[in-house]
Amino acid sequence: EVKHGRVAMAATLGWIANELGVVFGGDVANGVSFKSLGKGLDAWTNLPNAGKLQIIAFVGFLEWCSETSEVHPMRGGPSVVPLPLGMKLWDPFGFSGGLTNEERKVKRIVELNNGRLAMIAVAGFFSASLVPGSVPLLPATW
Repeated sequence: EVKHGRVAMAATLGWIANELGVVFGGDVANGVSFKSLGKGLDAWTNLPNAGKLQIIAFVGFLEWCSETSEVHPMRGGPSVVPLPLGMKLWDPFGFSGGLTNEERKVKRIVELNNGRLAMIAVAGFFSASLVPGSVPLLPATW
């Protein structure tokens, strides 16, 4: 649930940024600019197949790294995803190093709740994109 919540939080921010017109400069592929991809689900549809394959391969690589780890959460390890080169997906700069166990526990609960809300938000974005008017608070263009 923690991993899915983190992905949903990133997806929520990415979707909102894209809807607001914030895109990378330059080309995503030869002759295909980021801006030309469009918004919402159109961005994925308009992405060249080679780009889709690269995204899926990268996410698969991250999953493989986390699932083959010796300190996997299902084996009693912490919910920290170890990545190559000693990087950590959670707290890469060590900001939580000085927290007490009680403070850490509270922050983990906050993260879980934020992740749950982000999962609902992403589901709402998908619904609004696929069924116009299905989410009354979102503009029809989402």
